[in-house]
Amino acid sequence: MDSTVGALLGLLVAIGLIIKKVSPAYSLILGALIGGLAGGLSLEEVVASMTEGVKGVSSAVLRILTAGVLSGVLIKTGAAMTISNAIIRFWGEKRVYLALAFATMLLCAVGVFIDVAVITVAPVALSIGRRLGVPTPQLLLVMIGGGKCGNIISPNPNTIIAAENFGADLSSVMFANVVPALIGLLFTVFVIARFFPVPERRVHSDCETVADDRTLPPLWSSLVAPVVTILLLALRPLCGITVDPLIALPVGGLCGLLCMKQWKNALPSIEFGLQKMSVIAVLLIGTGTIAGVIQDSTLKDHILVLLDHISVGKELIAPVSGILMSAATASTTAGATLASASFADTILAVGVSSVWGAAMVNAGSTVLDHLPHGSFFHATGGVCELSFKERMKLIPYESLIGAVLTLCSTLMYWICR
Repeated sequence: MDSTVGALLGLLVAIGLIIKKVSPAYSLILGALIGGLAGGLSLEEVVASMTEGVKGVSSAVLRILTAGVLSGVLIKTGAAMTISNAIIRFWGEKRVYLALAFATMLLCAVGVFIDVAVITVAPVALSIGRRLGVPTPQLLLVMIGGGKCGNIISPNPNTIIAAENFGADLSSVMFANVVPALIGLLFTVFVIARFFPVPERRVHSDCETVADDRTLPPLWSSLVAPVVTILLLALRPLCGITVDPLIALPVGGLCGLLCMKQWKNALPSIEFGLQKMSVIAVLLIGTGTIAGVIQDSTLKDHILVLLDHISVGKELIAPVSGILMSAATASTTAGATLASASFADTILAVGVSSVWGAAMVNAGSTVLDHLPHGSFFHATGGVCELSFKERMKLIPYESLIGAVLTLCSTLMYWICR
C-alpha cells in the first residue's frame, strides 16, 4: 500500500477511536502504528518514525509545561475573571457581543486556553443573557469567535509549537496575526452574531450583577502577569534581546502572584496549571508519533500535486495543511503540531518565511478545530448547557470565523512578503 494511503488510514483510525471516546493520545499512537505498517514500513521503521516525530515536539512540550505557571496563576487567583469582568463593564450591556468577544479574545491572547477562556467568561455571559434575553447559542458563538481571534496571537501551545517547528521567533509569529485577529473580532461581532435572530430584550426584576469582585484581585494586579509576559516576549523584536518563552511565561506568572499578594497560592496555582498542560503535553506526544509517520510518507508530495492541479500557489500549503490537520484532530494544538511538523520543510522550501509559515498554519488550524470528535466541542457546549443538536448548529459559523482568520493571515503574507 502507498505510504500516503497508509498515513491517511492512520489518521482515519485515530479519528474513529477519538470519536469512540478512546484516549486521544493512545488513539493517535495506534493510528500512527497502523498507518506506518499499512504504508509499507517494517515494525522497526514505524517505531523509528514515531520516535523521531516525538523528538520533534520535545522542546515544545517543555515550553508548554512551563506555560502552566502563567495559566494556573491567571485562573486560580481569579485574575482571569477580574479581567473579563472589567472588559464587560467597560463596554457596557449595549455592546454585549463586543464585550464578550473581546474578553475571551484577551484571555486567550495572554495565554489562557481557549476552552478555559470560554469557561471563564461563560458565567458572566449567561448572567447577562438572562437579563437581556439574548439566546445562549449566540452568546457562546461570540465567545468562541473571540477566543479563536486571541488564539492566533497568543503564547498558547498551538503558537509555540508552530513557531518551534518552523524555527521562528514566538513573538514575531504572535504579532504577524494581530491584524487578522482584529478583523476576525469585528467579523464575529458585526457579521456572524447577526445571523442569529435576537429576541426582544426582557429585563429581569432581580438585578443581577456581573460578578462579585470582592473575592477577586484588583484589576491592576490581575494585569501584571500577562503584561510582564508580553513585555518579555516583545523584547526581541523591540530591543533585540531574546527571552525564551520557557522563561517569559513562568516569570510573568510569578510576578503576577507577587503583585496580587497571593504567594500562598503559588503551589496550588502551579499544580493546577501543570495538570492542565500535562494533558496537552501527552496529546502532543501522540501527535508527534503520527507526525513522524506523515513526514516519512509521500502525503506532502500528493498535496503539492493537488495544489498544482487546482492552480493554487504552493504557499497555500501552510494554511491548507493547518485546516486539514485541525479537521483530523479537532484540535488547534494537535492540528498546528501535525501541520507544522509534517510540512514546515516543504513550506520553507517554496520561499515562505518561517514567521509567516507558522502564522498561516496557526490560523488555518482554527478553521475546523471545533468538530465533535474533539474535547472543545463538548466542553464549550456543556458549560453553556446546550444540547448536542444546538451545539452542532454553531459549527458552520465557527468554521466561517476560522476561514476569515485564515484568509486574512494569507492576504497579510502576500502584502508583507
